[in-house]
Amino acid sequence: MKRDTRNGLVCQNATRRSFLAAFGLTAASGLTGRRATAASTDSFRFEITRSDEDWRSILSDDEFRILRRGGTELPGSSPLWTERRDGDYCCKGCDLLIYRGAWRVPVEKGWVFFAHSEENTVLTGIDGPVAEYGMPEDSNTTMIEAHCRRCASHLGHILLVEGRILHCINGTSLTFRPV
Repeated sequence: MKRDTRNGLVCQNATRRSFLAAFGLTAASGLTGRRATAASTDSFRFEITRSDEDWRSILSDDEFRILRRGGTELPGSSPLWTERRDGDYCCKGCDLLIYRGAWRVPVEKGWVFFAHSEENTVLTGIDGPVAEYGMPEDSNTTMIEAHCRRCASHLGHILLVEGRILHCINGTSLTFRPV
């Protein structure tokens, strides 16, 4: 292709060969038959689903509030906040391995922080302001919420902390297994 930069504009002059190649690709793409459409509007189907009654039978009231209602634990209230041994962190709702101890990031904010999760274990959503983070409830602030991809349990949020994108996780949402 030739480039024409007259008058400060960049224009591309197509050659006959590039035009025919583009026309051929466009025509061939029409043979695939289906028009592009938006993704299905069906809700995501989680591998593990339970009724509220079933969840309440296996979780404490505080665990239910956090894992099933999207609550946030008070800063420093989880024993996992001070856990420093190497080990695995699994979802308390379904036992899916989500985080490794090697990915822990020491941040003195009161929650458990990780650099990342195991691949394909966390789904994200949009959440409103969190009072426990010091946000006013009438704020227009939104946050990235982290959920277990197997059982939909609320884990915490993905935040920008001290210049790094980190998973800020409720220790209540996790079970720790030392290795």
